Amino acid sequence: MRLAAARAMLLSPLGPVARAGGREHPDLNVSFEFFPPKTEEAEVTLWNSIRRLAPLGPSFVSVTYGAGGSTRERTHRTIRRILDETTLNPAAHLTTVEASKSEIDQIVDDYWEAGVRHLVALRGDPPTGVMGGVYEPHPDGYANATELTAAAAARHPFEISVGVYPEKHPESPSLAHDIDVLKAKVDAGATRAISQFFFDIDAFLGFVDKARAAGITIPIVPGIMPVTNFNGLKRMASTCQCSVPAWLSNLFEGLDQDPETRRLLAGSVAAEMCARLEEEGFKDFHFYTLNRADLVYAICRVLGLREAEAAQ
Repeated sequence: MRLAAARAMLLSPLGPVARAGGREHPDLNVSFEFFPPKTEEAEVTLWNSIRRLAPLGPSFVSVTYGAGGSTRERTHRTIRRILDETTLNPAAHLTTVEASKSEIDQIVDDYWEAGVRHLVALRGDPPTGVMGGVYEPHPDGYANATELTAAAAARHPFEISVGVYPEKHPESPSLAHDIDVLKAKVDAGATRAISQFFFDIDAFLGFVDKARAAGITIPIVPGIMPVTNFNGLKRMASTCQCSVPAWLSNLFEGLDQDPETRRLLAGSVAAEMCARLEEEGFKDFHFYTLNRADLVYAICRVLGLREAEAAQ
């Protein structure tokens, strides 16, 4: 798909569904990330989003922990409900924060017994939940995501995804160090890497090239975040070493009171990114949904995905 075609599909007054032409894309794989809800209203929004996106047949859906492991129990409840009420493949986020090795091992065993076969192993944010704070491992816990990955893989044959930062982890001394850490995670049992969201496609492609040159062969899946709140995006980007290019700032300039245009632009940018990455050979995309389905659904339609029944 050409980039101009992706823009035209999403911004056309006919809408993405009408312009997509019924094209199927059997080679494309998507996954969706959700976060556990804090309120009853947020619970309704989450499950409306899950039901909206589930018919697209994602390879998995992941459920996050909050900063400092603050949503651990809500994450577990959400995972259990996905298992009980859907046919989706849930990937449970697991972090080292404020938990001993024995506590984490029990969580890992409980997930396996419940039917979870996919974990997302992450170190996690500092226990205070203050981004940029100093991380201190639990005195009886796993020190980092590499140790966590090794422990989970030793207990059960999970599929294990890990995180990568295309523009360098904020606490890392260098991108080369990040590649070494990823190699260690693969040796520990990681089967997939999912990137932090990004907007500099060349930086992502450069990271993948460096990883491949280092002998890393597991899939490296681009993380895509279609964000309509540009000020919120800038705050998130500042905490995770994600550059916000000038062209993106220019797109959203002066639109603070125009949510509909921001929404169209966010979808267009994300669709064009996916189209460019598809041209580079990528067939897997991980969407950070922010528990909102409509925009992600439209982007998937632009890329050629169809509901299982509609595609038959």
